Amino acid sequence: MIRTVYSLCFFFLAVVATAQEADTSPRLEFNRDVRPILSENCYYCHGNDPKHRMADLRLDVRDEAIAGAAILPGDPASSLVIDRIHSDDTDQLMPPVESNKSLTDAQKETLRRWIAEGAEYQPHWAFAEPKLADAVDLSDTHPIDYFVQSKLHEHGLRPSPPAELHTLIRRLSLDLTGIPPTPAEVDNFVAAAQQDLEPAYDALIERLLSSPHYGEKWARWWLDQARYADSNGYSVDAPRQIWKYRDWVIQALNNDMPFDQFTIEQLAGDLLPHATTDQKIATGFHRNTQINEEGGIDREQFRIDSVFDRVATTGTVWLGLTVGCAQCHDHKFDPIEQREFYQLFAFFNNQDEPTMKVYPADVDPAQLADERNQVRANLSAFAKDHNEELSEWEKALTVEERQALSKGVRQALETSMDKRSPNQLLAMFEVAIDDSATYGEWLARDKQLDVQLNQVPTTLVMQERASPRETHRFINGDFTRPAEEVTESTPSALHPMEFHVSSEQSHDQRPTRLDLAKWIVSPRNPLTARVIMNRVWQQYFGRGIVETENDFGSQGSLPTHPELLDWLALTWVDHEWSLKSMHRAIVKSNTYRQSSINRPEIKEQDPNNYLLARQQRLRLDAELVRDMALSVSGLLSPKIGGPSVFPPLPDGVMGQGQVKRAWNVSAGEDKFRRGMYTFVYRASPPPTLSVFDAPEGFSTCTRRIRSNTPLQSLTLMNDLSFHEFATELTKVIERDGLELAFKRCTSRMPSHDELEILQKLDTLNAARVLINLDETITRE
Repeated sequence: MIRTVYSLCFFFLAVVATAQEADTSPRLEFNRDVRPILSENCYYCHGNDPKHRMADLRLDVRDEAIAGAAILPGDPASSLVIDRIHSDDTDQLMPPVESNKSLTDAQKETLRRWIAEGAEYQPHWAFAEPKLADAVDLSDTHPIDYFVQSKLHEHGLRPSPPAELHTLIRRLSLDLTGIPPTPAEVDNFVAAAQQDLEPAYDALIERLLSSPHYGEKWARWWLDQARYADSNGYSVDAPRQIWKYRDWVIQALNNDMPFDQFTIEQLAGDLLPHATTDQKIATGFHRNTQINEEGGIDREQFRIDSVFDRVATTGTVWLGLTVGCAQCHDHKFDPIEQREFYQLFAFFNNQDEPTMKVYPADVDPAQLADERNQVRANLSAFAKDHNEELSEWEKALTVEERQALSKGVRQALETSMDKRSPNQLLAMFEVAIDDSATYGEWLARDKQLDVQLNQVPTTLVMQERASPRETHRFINGDFTRPAEEVTESTPSALHPMEFHVSSEQSHDQRPTRLDLAKWIVSPRNPLTARVIMNRVWQQYFGRGIVETENDFGSQGSLPTHPELLDWLALTWVDHEWSLKSMHRAIVKSNTYRQSSINRPEIKEQDPNNYLLARQQRLRLDAELVRDMALSVSGLLSPKIGGPSVFPPLPDGVMGQGQVKRAWNVSAGEDKFRRGMYTFVYRASPPPTLSVFDAPEGFSTCTRRIRSNTPLQSLTLMNDLSFHEFATELTKVIERDGLELAFKRCTSRMPSHDELEILQKLDTLNAARVLINLDETITRE
């Protein structure tokens, strides 16, 4: 009896304790705790897409989820969802066995508890307006450090100490310009920083941000997203000229063009009032799509494929949404309908795709054309005056004399007199008529004008059509199966578009790409500033605050530091979209300046460094690996911009595609240009770039992978270019000593043991080892 009483008392106390624990447990948060479970396991069959929705049950919208008995707020025991996730009947179990998905006990309990708490939903975090929590006090510390250290404190961790000064200048130099500091720059900074760190560090930041190499470094980041390359793609993969767009990006970033304007000019520069040549060049962003030149293709099919790419790329780059998933059906996870995909498609369906000549700023092509017309009018008059003389000369030519003439003159002779073009007449005059000096001046000027008008760089641009095409939704994304007509609009889940109808035009004026661009960078848009700041952060820490940097939808990762991401987004817009201002903010933080050395407690609690208790070691991007070797060997050309160049390639590379392309190695300083200027054929990219994970330009790349393979080491040791760099580095070793060569590569002096090992090697092999060091190609 006593034992029974004790048992009952114990049971009662256990129930009370459990109830008290439940009462004190923090309330579940839908976006953080529940949405990831539903999105991963349920939304595919019970989400946004009605065509693939099972049992007519939708779980991503609360009103529809609670309309039946699936979810009964406050009553998990009667909710069919809870019954099905615990079912022992494989025909009833959810998720279905064939889906290869299953819920853990903890996830099942989360769903039960969430329903018991009332099954409250929240708008998806990325669609909500960025804001700062009222309780945040940013007056006494750097905002970035406040948010990061608050999260560390929650987990019982502390930040790492500052990086050593030589590490800090090397890190900052590589992050802002992609070029390592010289030994003298390291010494000067260390000496100044030891006297007074903050002024020395601030001065270093400003020097690097004002360097023209800053634009090169950050242009490469943007060109990945623009899917830039130097050829047309597909199997023919012919070369193209679009390097003027690349140079526009470099210059825009060096000038710190506000990002909203940077966006508008790339998406719709041709539609701006009195659009300049540079603003038209900027529209090359969406001419980076591939062009299929194979015979027998349906050109309309591949034009539409390019438009598909432009819609998907715009969604990924600026909105961080997988908009392209709605090409064939309503998006299965995010609130984007197929119709809305084609409404976005309509914005990009009304352009021609011309090749534009790019004249120097001080040249007026219209004026040159007028002058050439006048010169040719004079020459025509001259031709009439000398027609008889020209005929006599022609009749007098022997067969041998005809054969000795140039091909152009022979073709002119084979053309009847009344059908000869001005160019043919000019070719004949040059050899037939020896008259006054005036005639010679006209001829020379005509040739000069022809060069000035026609032998200029070209670039690919967008140009709005005078009359828009009709746009239809395509059934299952098949362009041969058009359905209802649609017009330009934006997804209803986001902020509405505002555009103004001009008084001169009719009431049914439709929005244009310019309106779309302004909608994308509207302060009301909750996505763009977050998405781009997240990718900037990713460049500095190797991972975004949202790890899925290309997907801010329901399938994407939650932000590790949501308040920090919102602070970055809001601050950026407040600073008039200045990228340089945000670079300053990030690199001045203690979070950025931490040591990257791992600590046991970090390894145990946060092995992937999501909480940022230390900096991240990052292998350099492919182009920067080349730049590093060029710089330390003393060969790097500082030239900014210009046509792409052709450094040495291994034999046989250009024979891998359908068409064997010529690769004439550049001479002089062009042989030693930065990696970003290397000509890239999409179908056969340079192996030295591919082996270090450079994208090939087929589609937008918002994050490069960082692999670690033996081929990388073999490339650094044996590739033609890197062997040449090592050979040049031997001159540095012979001139300045092994220690200084080591410092050129790593920004520090070698230890006694390191130096002892290197001294056992001959000079060339010591140089090859220095270029191949992990520390050389890694940003600490």
